[in-house]
Amino acid sequence: MPFMNLEDDLELYYEDVGMGSPVIFIHGVWMSSRFFKKQLPYFRQKYRAISLDLRGHGQSSHVQKGHTVANYARDLKKFIDELHLKEVTLVGWSMGAFVIWEYLHQFGENNVKGTVIVDELASDFKWPDFDIGAFDLPALTGMMRDIQSDQKELLQGFIPLMFKEDRSQSELEWMLEETTKMPASIASTILFDQSIIDCRPYLNKITKPTLLCFGKEEKLIPVAAGEHLEREIPNAKLVLFEDSCHCPFIEETDRFNRIVDEFIGSLN
Repeated sequence: MPFMNLEDDLELYYEDVGMGSPVIFIHGVWMSSRFFKKQLPYFRQKYRAISLDLRGHGQSSHVQKGHTVANYARDLKKFIDELHLKEVTLVGWSMGAFVIWEYLHQFGENNVKGTVIVDELASDFKWPDFDIGAFDLPALTGMMRDIQSDQKELLQGFIPLMFKEDRSQSELEWMLEETTKMPASIASTILFDQSIIDCRPYLNKITKPTLLCFGKEEKLIPVAAGEHLEREIPNAKLVLFEDSCHCPFIEETDRFNRIVDEFIGSLN
């Protein structure tokens, strides 16, 4: 299994398959690269398809420091530089979108060909001037306390909300196993940071083509979030997935893969 050493106590797990233009899949909070297991076999046929576990997530080192979106973006920069990747397409699901936007904010667009944003808001927080946010302060602090008291129970309730239709018991079991690899101390820390980050000031500075993939089912993220991003990001296009909630790449795999493939092809 490939690991990349970024710091003395930090190794990132990643998968790297295929040849061609690089496409990097970046997961959401508490999740891992395993959630993209239906993407890599497809995209490796035409591209260099890469997925990684962010620090503290999945099989990467569970270090106790550095758990902010801004720092995850710095990890991504080191990862890209270490692999000498050029003209990358970044695919970010949920918190992965924040990592992309923060990466662009810190390091610019020079080495990025385009981005794919999957079911995320410009900010998860309900700011006074942003009422479509996912969390207000009581909801956020409640979730953080629930993680500390019973992380497994919280995830058992949260994971089904990511899908429009009920998933099989075996699917729910591997997802729970994957998300409980992360210590509760890290889980609550990164939940807070990714929930209050506000990327709205960055959006109108993005010039690279952006594909927005949003599930029509609104258990977690409203369609209005995608419509807002389409208005704010120049050169953005919104595609809705009728039979999906938060995970169109799992719920409508074939359509998702095809649409993202066509988008990446258009960048050439």
